[in-house]
Amino acid sequence: MCFRGGTPNRHYVCLPCRSSFKRRGTWASRCPRCGGELIDAGQDLAVPKRRDTAGWRTLTALLNAGVTFHSGCCDGPGWRPRTPREVRERLAAAAGTGVPLSVALTTVDTDELRSGHTAR
Repeated sequence: MCFRGGTPNRHYVCLPCRSSFKRRGTWASRCPRCGGELIDAGQDLAVPKRRDTAGWRTLTALLNAGVTFHSGCCDGPGWRPRTPREVRERLAAAAGTGVPLSVALTTVDTDELRSGHTAR
């Protein structure tokens, strides 16, 4: 996402509450609902609905691995898994290869992980 004219809105996420708050710039680090830690997930996050358990499991795995949805100018944040199955496939393919979780979870082709040749 290319943003001109100021600071883009960012999604701050509370994983236990399954809540997100969209704010401009930096924001409080505590959830107003539960007081828990908020994670700056970036401006390009498509927040799952609160009842979408699979979507929140996937988002939790990504954010806990350090993968966010911050984009560079005009190119977006890159590919991200959308289902728990895609997360499991990448983690299984990367097992024992020494590939960091953040790289494994953002690699489109699992064959690249198995061969150890990731485009990073």
